[in-house]
This record gives sequence, C-alpha cells and structure tokens, in this order.
Amino acid sequence: MKTLIKKRILVDQNAPNRSTSIINGQSSNILNWDDVRFSWAYPKYKKMLANFWTPFEINMSSDRQQFPSLPEEEKKSFLKIIGLLALLDSIQSDYASKVADYLTDSSLNALMIILAQQEVVHNHSYSYVLSSLVTKSEQDEVFEYWRTEDTLKQRNEFITNGYREFVEDPTVENFLKSIVFDVILEGLFFYSGFAFFYHLARQQKMVATSTMINYINRDEQLHVDLFVKIFKEVVEENPGTNTDELAQFVQNTFTKAAALEIEWARTVIGKKIKGIYIDDVEEYIKFYTNIRVNQLGFEKPYPEIRHNPFKWIKAYEEVDLGKTDFFEQKSRQYTKVNVVDNGFDEL
Repeated sequence: MKTLIKKRILVDQNAPNRSTSIINGQSSNILNWDDVRFSWAYPKYKKMLANFWTPFEINMSSDRQQFPSLPEEEKKSFLKIIGLLALLDSIQSDYASKVADYLTDSSLNALMIILAQQEVVHNHSYSYVLSSLVTKSEQDEVFEYWRTEDTLKQRNEFITNGYREFVEDPTVENFLKSIVFDVILEGLFFYSGFAFFYHLARQQKMVATSTMINYINRDEQLHVDLFVKIFKEVVEENPGTNTDELAQFVQNTFTKAAALEIEWARTVIGKKIKGIYIDDVEEYIKFYTNIRVNQLGFEKPYPEIRHNPFKWIKAYEEVDLGKTDFFEQKSRQYTKVNVVDNGFDEL
C-alpha cells in the first residue's frame, strides 16, 4: 500500500523546531540552524551560498566576436544545446518548489528554495548568452526547440512524466521515483552538453560561455548531492520502500535515460564536431550513468565501463573559479585541478 505525503504545515505551535522526520513528520517550521535534524544541512547551506553568482558578472564580448566565425555545425549544436538546457532548468525550478512543499524539515525546505533560485539564475544565463550572440528572433527560435526537435521532445517528456506522477499523486514511492528523474536531469542529461562547451573552450572558442557553464555545472553537482542525500534519508526513514522493485526501477530508468542522452548526443555532436568523437561521448554518458546510480546506492548498469574517456574534462568540471576577472578569461586547457580526487575518473 502506497503512503501519501502530507504537505508541510505553515506553523505548528505543538511541534519541536527540530523536525521529527524528513517527510510526514512534525516541525514547528521555525528554522534554527543550530538545531536541525541533519548535520549535513548547514554545511550544504554555506556551500550553496558561497557559490552565488549572476550572469551579469561574465563579459561576453569575446564570444560575441567569435560566434559568427564558428563552423556552421558548431553554431547549430551550440544553439540546440542551449535550447535544451533552458528547457530543463525551467522545469527544475518548478519541481524544486513542489518538493519544498512536502519537506517537513525546515532546513531542507530552505535548501530547496535556494536550489530553485539557482535554477532561475541558470535559466537566465542561457537568455543572457543568446542575447549576446544572436538576434531576438533567433533567440525566440532557440526557446521553441523543445516543441520542434523530436529527440529533444522524447527526453523532455521522459523527465516531465516522471515528475508529473509525483505532483499528481504525492506518495512516498512516487517522491523517491521523482528524485531518480531529478538526478538524471541534473546529473546526466546536462553532461554531453557541458562536454560540448568544454570541448570548444579547449580550442579557445567561446570561453566566456564555457565559464558560465562551469558555474552551472558546479551548482548542479551540489544539487545532485542534495537530492541523493534526501533520497537516502527518505529510504532510511521508510524502510518499506527499500525493495527490489525500487532497485529495478532505478536500473531501468537510468538505462533508458542513457539511451536517450546518447541519441541526443548523436543528433547534436555525432561526426559533425571536429575533435570530439561520438564513441567517447557515449562512453562518457555511460560512465556518468554508473556514477549516479552508484551514488543512489545501487549497482552500476554498465559494469564494463570503469574509466572516464575524457580525462581532460576534469580541468573544467572541478576547477574552483572563485570570483574570476572575466575580462582576463583564458582557455583552461592546461589548468591543474587542485582538489582531492573524488574518484570520478575511475569506478
């Protein structure tokens, strides 16, 4: 029997400030960061605040000059991928706000609101990039790709249908399944697109855009980690949900997602983009599929894939930009990564 999730109460005078459960619990809804249920919530809050940025900080003048000289296929892929990212982040801000309605814990509700705000910034960044590079009519066309591109429509419906089940039938089981779709959206469906922009940056092309993408990528890594933590806490507090059926759902859903992402990569990258090979992109997608499934606590669907084929990409995915002087941006092709290796090169 499925368990419905109750919406959080605005104020509960009879409940403790520290929540009794992540969902379907009791909480006064008064947030005291020194008295929260989950020890990881406050460090996550500080990290998300430290990552604050806006598109206005990024000087797009060099990209504006360079974009018209890109090969035609690179320009087409550039615009199609921007259109994809804009659609996904638009959905994501709405989904995050709906999740917030059901989180009993006030600290996690706060984190979800920050996450939603960051998704709004991401979405704005795509408009900012496009308005810097193309005419208003071309920008409008890009924001309509989600209606006209068949491959794009399949991927979008895959995510929106997964979210819709939770929104229309908010059970614990559907909540967990919606988080699986969230991890796919933020931790897999963006990644071939990110790789495309980082590949351009390696060639000292569109470096300002790749810097923007790096900021977004950094945020998305935090978002995935937050949803993974919520997923695991919900399963731990609701042990009846930890079933073979859930494990099979995760495996099947990620396998389908990987197939959709590979099909999309073939459409926008294929053999058209010089210097990036579709076989490597497919392996990269499967590699990240393994990472995300493993993060959720399940067996990797592609055990034969153990290495990241894009060794160079660490310099883009993991570099800490801080507050860069965007007037002096350079290609980060040879940047060394000064972070502890997180194991994302090998499994």
